[in-house]
Amino acid sequence: MRRRTLLAAGAALAVGGCGSRRSGPTDLRIMVPNAPGSGYDLTARTVAQALDAAGLVRDPEVFNLPGASGTVGLQRLVYERGNGDLLMLMGLGVVGAQLTERARATLGQTTPVARLIEEPALVVVPRPAPYRSFADLVAAWRADPGAMVAGGGSSPAGPDHLALMLTAKGVGIAPSRVRYASFDGGGDLLAAVFRGEVAFGVSGLGETADQVRSGQLRVLAVTSPARVPGVAAPTLREAGADVVFTNWRGLVAPPGLAAPARDTLRGTVERLHGSRPWQDCLSRNGWADAYLVGDAFGEFVEAETARITAVLSDLGLPHAG
Repeated sequence: MRRRTLLAAGAALAVGGCGSRRSGPTDLRIMVPNAPGSGYDLTARTVAQALDAAGLVRDPEVFNLPGASGTVGLQRLVYERGNGDLLMLMGLGVVGAQLTERARATLGQTTPVARLIEEPALVVVPRPAPYRSFADLVAAWRADPGAMVAGGGSSPAGPDHLALMLTAKGVGIAPSRVRYASFDGGGDLLAAVFRGEVAFGVSGLGETADQVRSGQLRVLAVTSPARVPGVAAPTLREAGADVVFTNWRGLVAPPGLAAPARDTLRGTVERLHGSRPWQDCLSRNGWADAYLVGDAFGEFVEAETARITAVLSDLGLPHAG
């Protein structure tokens, strides 16, 4: 019997409350290409529980295969050619990693299924930190960029890193002068923030929501084009940095799928998108619905690859291509 996936307590709370004709793959597995507690991990486990709650797939298994900023998982996915029972949760971080890691496997080799969500990044400090506003932080950062370590839950070219570098450029700090500490997901980043290993952190809304609500973290700014409901912080534009940045996440499948298997996966995710359990999860996690299915999603990933290549070049960061 296939081992049931054990859901982390935080993830279970995030999707709790999130029917029973089963119409999807009978033995679906969802790969997370980085560590437990990351944004990918939370999203994958949310998807799995919502698929079950909506009566689409019984108890999908979620498993983690971290390494090389997500490209170990990407390589595994490409090896699984023709496997219609496997999905990988991915997003902007994997787009960047395939460039900076110069990966042999690329997203262009996979079968696009659907983009699911968007979320902004937050610039956060622990409650006792001396920075009461984004302006306070920027003043100290500009005075001595080399003395301030900024943390993110992604590798270079991942969403937290890109958001930070674009923010630095937006406030007049050369990206080359930024001291960036990379952590394997939001959980490890938050631990470093609370231990004082970094002066401030940049992370996704979903990964920091509990600590923001409890008052453990102070949000100095959000990277979205408009303020985030329930988060008492200005946008970067309002705070004086002309920067807008959003992260996104979606699902891809192995290459070489037969048309019926491909259509089953896409149809299952389409039914998930229209279900009440999934809509409840979007609301509970503060995620924006960014649904885009099939070949249109594949074209979007191609465009994102080109965009991130240009951003990395503009920031002077090494990458393939």
